[in-house]
Amino acid sequence: MESPAPLPDTNTGSGPARTTPWQWAAVAVLSLSTFVVVTSEMLPIGVLTPMADDLEISRGAAGASLTVTGLVTAVTAPFVSRLLGSLDRRVALAAAMVVLAVGNALTAVADDFGLLMAARVILGIGMGVVWGLSSAIAPRLVSPRNAALAVSVSVSGVAAASVVGVPLGTLVSSSFGWRTVFGALAGCAVALAAGLLFALPRLPRPAAPTATADGANAASPLRVRPVRVGLALFLVLVTAHFAAYTYVRPVLEERTGLTPSTIAVVLLVYGFFGLFGNFTAGALAARRARGTVLVLTAGIGASIVLLALVSRWAGPTGIAVALWGLTYGGLSVAGQIWMARSAPDRVEQVTGIYVGVFTAAIALGAFLGGVVVEASGVTALLWSAAVLAAAALAVGLLGGGRTPSTTPPVPAASATVRATTTVPNGQASAAVREPCAGAAPRE
Repeated sequence: MESPAPLPDTNTGSGPARTTPWQWAAVAVLSLSTFVVVTSEMLPIGVLTPMADDLEISRGAAGASLTVTGLVTAVTAPFVSRLLGSLDRRVALAAAMVVLAVGNALTAVADDFGLLMAARVILGIGMGVVWGLSSAIAPRLVSPRNAALAVSVSVSGVAAASVVGVPLGTLVSSSFGWRTVFGALAGCAVALAAGLLFALPRLPRPAAPTATADGANAASPLRVRPVRVGLALFLVLVTAHFAAYTYVRPVLEERTGLTPSTIAVVLLVYGFFGLFGNFTAGALAARRARGTVLVLTAGIGASIVLLALVSRWAGPTGIAVALWGLTYGGLSVAGQIWMARSAPDRVEQVTGIYVGVFTAAIALGAFLGGVVVEASGVTALLWSAAVLAAAALAVGLLGGGRTPSTTPPVPAASATVRATTTVPNGQASAAVREPCAGAAPRE
């Protein structure tokens, strides 16, 4: 099968000056995949109370379903690049979406805590592959000048999951039950698996970096100081965020006195501002990754403090939630850019490590949040999360780790690629690029 458009040579910076509509369509399918992945992971936040009641477990135990998924993803993501070897990344993504569908289907039919946990383990495996590869693959699908935007679009599925996924799932569960929502997500995952195979070109394994005389390029990304500082900041900050956000529904129920439908609207406000924050932070981080992350960190801490102070009143609570969504919504894309800038020759590896740390922090935050809620209640939870956010800001300010301000190169594939394209007169022409483009034409 012929590739619908020329593919960029992202290794050398040559190739088409513009990204074609087909290439943007491929990025859009990738974004939809991250949307379904993150919605599947985060949906227990919106259906925490009915899920716990139906399974006859505590809210802390229901929140553990988020913890298990995060832990499995944290273990899976850092090893994705190595375990996949030379396997076409397009095929790997499609297979991971099928695994995700199985996890969602089992969640929908779970009748006890044990089956729920098993389902969430399977879901975590699929999530680890999709999230571990998506932001590394996105720049390979577009021309070099659109690389940062492609990452923002692909990661926007994370923010869109908050805008549409969790609030919509909460509303649907109110009418049809939480099991129906997970069943629908399973069907969406299967459809997107087919979409990835159709829309994406072949994506060979990126070439390994060439070692310099001192072996710097071959070294682990963890030996790079900005990488270590960034990972430490994200570990503490994301733990703080999810300790509080996992239990935002009980906060809004107990302190603000909101109804389930109103809570869905509040979560929609959070998600809307999160989507705006995603693209705004992506544009800012393309120029100043570290500074953008520090501003977002301060904003997340401030919003949690504000929520702890004003959550007795609906109006101020809405403002606090909006600020929270705005600042957290940009964190993922800004973090991806920070990591890629810090280790541009090891993008797949550093992205996998980043996703592993990020999702481990999600699991840790959900676990710690459950412990604090069960022991001391939601007010203590909010203040504990605010202290952790302040600690994350201190790590970023004192740790240094300035990142480069130029766009990182994207690793090329390991062999020369011949891209077959269609020219206006309908005749096919072949163009050979040396070294090869980051993505090969679809067959």
